[in-house]
Amino acid sequence: MTCMQDPRDFAVLVVEDDPLLRFDMVDLVEDAGFVAHEARNADEAIEEMNRNPAIRVVLTDIEMPGSMDGLKLAFLVRKRWPPVVILVISGKRNVSQTDLPEDVLLLSKPYSPAMVVRTLRKAAAANPPG
Repeated sequence: MTCMQDPRDFAVLVVEDDPLLRFDMVDLVEDAGFVAHEARNADEAIEEMNRNPAIRVVLTDIEMPGSMDGLKLAFLVRKRWPPVVILVISGKRNVSQTDLPEDVLLLSKPYSPAMVVRTLRKAAAANPPG
């Protein structure tokens, strides 16, 4: 098992407009030992990314209100914060890997919480602070 870094050095941003789904994902992230930040939409997510350089993973839903959806957010995050791991969650929309920026992981609802945790741990090991 890989030794976990200080959670304050590795944070996950959960972007989800549904409060119950966001709450569940934040709980999952925190139970896995990471610091969780949350945003209701892409605009809040960008503000959070600007404020918190410890964010190493963005977990975003595709469908959400605001100036952009989760796909556009993924492209923006990839451009502005290239090392950040991006997980896009799709429930209703058919999305393929070709619709996403390079090196973005796609999770379909319903997803396995264990798979999310494994992905976060891999990201933490591959994306140390600094």
